[in-house]
Amino acid sequence: MEKSEFNIKDINILNKGKTEDATDKTNVDNNNTDKFRIIKIQRDRERDYIGFATLPEQVHRKSVKRGFDFTLMVVGESGLGKSTLINSLFLGDLYVNRKIPDVQDRIDKTTTIEKKTMEIEERGVKLRLTIVDTPGFGDAINCEDSWRVCSAYIDEQFRQYFTDESGLNRRHMQDNRVHCCLYFVPPWAHSLRQVDLEMMRRLHRKVNIVVVIGKADSLTAAEVKRLKTRILSDLDEYQIQVYQFPECDSDEDEEFKQQDRELKAAAPFAVVASDTVLEIGGKRVRGRQYPWGIVDVENPRHSDFTKLRTMLISTHMQDLKDVTQDVHYENFRAQCISQISQHAMRERGKLKRDSMGNNNEVVITDTDRLLLQKDEEIRRMQDMLTQMQEKLKASDKKHDSIIDV
Repeated sequence: MEKSEFNIKDINILNKGKTEDATDKTNVDNNNTDKFRIIKIQRDRERDYIGFATLPEQVHRKSVKRGFDFTLMVVGESGLGKSTLINSLFLGDLYVNRKIPDVQDRIDKTTTIEKKTMEIEERGVKLRLTIVDTPGFGDAINCEDSWRVCSAYIDEQFRQYFTDESGLNRRHMQDNRVHCCLYFVPPWAHSLRQVDLEMMRRLHRKVNIVVVIGKADSLTAAEVKRLKTRILSDLDEYQIQVYQFPECDSDEDEEFKQQDRELKAAAPFAVVASDTVLEIGGKRVRGRQYPWGIVDVENPRHSDFTKLRTMLISTHMQDLKDVTQDVHYENFRAQCISQISQHAMRERGKLKRDSMGNNNEVVITDTDRLLLQKDEEIRRMQDMLTQMQEKLKASDKKHDSIIDV
């Protein structure tokens, strides 16, 4: 009797162990199955293709089909090679029918606006280039008001864009805003002159200014370096903000970073331009021939022409347009909205005073509250723009200190 009970008990223990082993094995199999399902789902997600990775290609096709606009203003006195530089940059001839005035005509000559537009296509990309020249700038005896015409033209283009943007049909808006201003400094000046400072002081909050030293082949390398240092010192002393190069992203390759450093160190650009193609040792180059030798405009040891062309066309053209839209135009737009709101509030207050008569009670309506909120929002936008300009100025000072070191 005891022996049979013992055997049954042992059998139960053995069966219990087998059952637990089977249960554990089942749990292990279930866990493995879950893991396999998770891994399988992840692999399916890697193999599946939704399609939004083609968005850059869609934007590229649409942008190429629509084309691009770029407006360049050229400011400087006559004889500094502005027309030659533009023809050399874009490989065209925009000034075929230009008539050069004589000395008598320049005595009372005033600054005028001369606008030329050309269509350029390169590898299927179309660019509508607009060159805004300012003949007569700095040619008259009294150049006190030379800046007014340029400033008024820039404001007028902003105003026209603001009107089109506020209209009903915005499908075919044309962007004629000035995206960049090449300001030419004569090589015989020891620093920025009073007319240069006044002009840039009036324009630096409205347009991206890029300072260019014209006809730099009339200076030695030491003289060019000394003139650049004095120009940068004058800009800092008179708090004139020229175009600031954006910082390089950390994921850019080392070659692009080196190119960006070279462009920043070259500003202001000392350029030599030429429409003449010469042959040197079986190689055709664009340059100028002198009794003592030939100046190759694309040689970085002779001129900053290649760096200016790279910055203006290849690397920073879109950034120039973005700064125009996000900083200069937004500043102008905020001022316009503020003036419109203030004028509307004055007119509304005048109507209230006329309607109240002798009643001194003033009732603030919901419309007035909304206008007050809009005014507060405009003030915040102006504060943000001021902070952005201060940051740009601070980054400029930091960059200058790095160069000095």
